Amino acid sequence: MKWDEFSRWGTRISNWASSYHKTLRERPVRAQTKPGDIINALPLSPPEDGEEMEKIFADFEADVMPGITHWQHPRFFAYFPANAAPPSMLAEFLVTTLAQQCMLWQTSPAATEMETRMLEWLRQAIGLPQEFSGVIQDSASSATLVAVLTMRERALDWQGNKKGLAANPRLRVYCSSEVHTSIDRAIWVSGIGQDNLVRIATKGELRGMDPEELEAAIKADLAAGLKPAGIIACTGGTGSGSADDLASIIAIGKKYDLYIHVDAAWAGAAMICPEFRTLWKGVEGADSVVFNPHKWMGAQFDCSAHFLKNPDSLVKTLAIQPEYLKTHGHDGLINYSEWSVPLGRRFRALKIWFLIRYYGLEALRNRIRNHVSWSKSLAQRLAKQPDFTITTGPVLSLFTFRYTPSGKHNLDEINQQLVNRINDEGLLYLTQTRVDGQLVIRFQVGQFDVEEEDVIAAFDIIASTAREEIFQ
Repeated sequence: MKWDEFSRWGTRISNWASSYHKTLRERPVRAQTKPGDIINALPLSPPEDGEEMEKIFADFEADVMPGITHWQHPRFFAYFPANAAPPSMLAEFLVTTLAQQCMLWQTSPAATEMETRMLEWLRQAIGLPQEFSGVIQDSASSATLVAVLTMRERALDWQGNKKGLAANPRLRVYCSSEVHTSIDRAIWVSGIGQDNLVRIATKGELRGMDPEELEAAIKADLAAGLKPAGIIACTGGTGSGSADDLASIIAIGKKYDLYIHVDAAWAGAAMICPEFRTLWKGVEGADSVVFNPHKWMGAQFDCSAHFLKNPDSLVKTLAIQPEYLKTHGHDGLINYSEWSVPLGRRFRALKIWFLIRYYGLEALRNRIRNHVSWSKSLAQRLAKQPDFTITTGPVLSLFTFRYTPSGKHNLDEINQQLVNRINDEGLLYLTQTRVDGQLVIRFQVGQFDVEEEDVIAAFDIIASTAREEIFQ
């Protein structure tokens, strides 16, 4: 492709992107295709000769777009958001154009030094003390994995990588029953093993880990000759927003010299609002903390901010320095590839720089405050309906509810059918979860361009759908 053609198509795609976002409310939120529709539209074999961009783009619109679930739709109330604010997208245009491989300072001084400064900005924004240093991981899953690897090595006196787990004591890691499944995967990949992930029961309105049960589990493992390694605490769990009492959990962890990682992947962004920081009171005592600017702050996916009180422990766990990766003649440089599992790294810091400079923290705070307020209002409206029950109250902008018509016994089935019906209609996108064994419906407000009218419309759609004849 000639650069003049690149310029023409870049302009056309940019205009298409603007039109796409302006017309999102006219599209069904979730893809309406059936399994196999997209793959059956794609040729079985690659072309031998090149094709014109005009045809490629036409096929993109005809064959790809019908299978797109619109994560940027203002009525996307499922999962957690994966937002993409316009300044962040523009930054990604530049990142793609520059095509940096940011594994070392010398391979991209600008990317390395901007990452350092942007993590300082984010640290200040969420109120973490200055002793924390940060790195951008691709996702909270990766941050959790490296935290588990670090707690493993620390507990084994840095002999796990060298001797393997078979030559060392059996490790134990503790978390609540409400944590994200990425914790399970980290335990698998680290070699610690699922049977050594100890699930602690939850209690209280926020469904946080029971501190007394946690300490009892640690004592029992020590008495059995096992080796407690660390605790993974949670602020804003995926299912219903559960939040651990961090101050109590961290105090227990320190008592037994355990590494403590806090997963605040979604809720951490809300900590740019000082009034919400009560949700993670005591977080400054943790060894590491992760939150995702690509969720609620508007940074283009992927972008996960991982903060560490002692990055030397992480580097000691992960760093490998063959001669060809050494930067000679400069001391004290940070090579962020030593802070993460992948060697290759993208220039993710640029979109944070664009995003925060364009909006400023106060505009981002006001967005989050609105989302929290609108979600609480919706929960209150649903609570007043005689055939709806709020099963877990709002934690920030997330709550769960259940359709409970009188005289019906198969409520799990009815609620799943209600979710399916709403999603198939395409006017909203919701997901389900389980609370105390019952199937319930999750609702969270967090899409970057959502407006109050979208949340109000959600009530009307949920209530009117539930009262259709098939549910009576």
